[in-house]
Amino acid sequence: MSDTAAKSTHTLRNVSLLLLVLAAGGWWWNSHRTAAADAASAQQRKGGGPIAVAVATVSRQDAPLQLGALGTVNSPNTVTVHSRVDGQLMALHFEEGQPVQKGQLLAELDPRPYQAALTQVEGQLLRDQALLQNAQLDLARYQQLQAQNSIAKQQVDTQQALVRQYQGTVKLDQGAVANARLQLDYSRVTAPVAGRAGLRQVDPGNIVHASDTNGVVVITQTQPINVVFAIPEVSLSQVLAAARAAKGKLQVEAWDRDNRHKLADGELLAIDNQLSTSTGTVNLKARFANADEALFPNQFVNVHLQLGVQSGATLLPSVALQLGKVGSYVYTVNPDQTVSISKVKLGAVSGDNTIIEEGVKPGQKVVVDGLDKLRDGAQIKVIDRAAQQAGSNEGAGKGKHRQHDASGGWSGKRQHASDSN
Repeated sequence: MSDTAAKSTHTLRNVSLLLLVLAAGGWWWNSHRTAAADAASAQQRKGGGPIAVAVATVSRQDAPLQLGALGTVNSPNTVTVHSRVDGQLMALHFEEGQPVQKGQLLAELDPRPYQAALTQVEGQLLRDQALLQNAQLDLARYQQLQAQNSIAKQQVDTQQALVRQYQGTVKLDQGAVANARLQLDYSRVTAPVAGRAGLRQVDPGNIVHASDTNGVVVITQTQPINVVFAIPEVSLSQVLAAARAAKGKLQVEAWDRDNRHKLADGELLAIDNQLSTSTGTVNLKARFANADEALFPNQFVNVHLQLGVQSGATLLPSVALQLGKVGSYVYTVNPDQTVSISKVKLGAVSGDNTIIEEGVKPGQKVVVDGLDKLRDGAQIKVIDRAAQQAGSNEGAGKGKHRQHDASGGWSGKRQHASDSN
């Protein structure tokens, strides 16, 4: 009985000792794992590992200068065609949305009231002309008799006044005839400018008035056509200098909304005479021949204003530029594969590049990708993004090929099993 109790006590002690050893080992392993993780995190926060970046080389070359802006296509002439007289609309002589020429007949009003008015004033003119002619003959007779002392001078003077009275009446009649002819001409509505006709605003058979708001049709000139755009005040001096150098013949390009396709080439037409105090910009107008009518009134386009070429400019990609407390700067690559902050003085923009006046020299390398993780003095690893992307695409292609082969083999096995059955 005592031996059994002793054995039980010994076994319990061994089990307790084993559990204590296991607990101590677990505590040691967990504490060392946490310390290692903390050390790794601290090392990562310190930036111990090299940062993968892409770089570009600063170059010296002739840089074409251009200024980008958002513009609105604007017609030189937009005319709402009104009838200048009242009457019933008898016919329309244009196709909606089609080009029309200056002076082309667009609409006809009922001409009969105006033709009758013209006939009436023409008859009045003939009657008064006959009275004038008779008065002139009487005056000639009276003057002959006066020369023979056979008539009083008062009678001759009275006849002269009557002749002048009839002459005035004839003048009035001639004016009335001219006005009646003009009203008759106004019954035929013609295009005041060449352009594209819009949708008709009134249908034949309706009574139209000269005071109608909508008119008959709206004509918009599209050849040539203008684009109005705004540039910031800080760019105005550069544009004025380029305009003086080019004698006002600055070239302008119009691109589509996505800035991918060029729509037309033109030239700068005018610069506004004052800045907008609310926006700090000045409006410019460019003119385009628009022979293919790629530009449409009120269309939004991207404008590229060409400002000439700057010879021997120092260029770097615009994506490399950063803005901080020191102003504009870039990360330059050192021979020991570290980076340094280099403050730069910016010049004009040339496409995807920016001209640098001071701060870097041709041949230096600057970071263009991976900038968000960089600090001054950070260790870097230069990679080729294009080659990496090409390798990824090639690997993806091979993966698809292997997947296709695997799929084909499996279906082949299934087909073989089916044939065996």
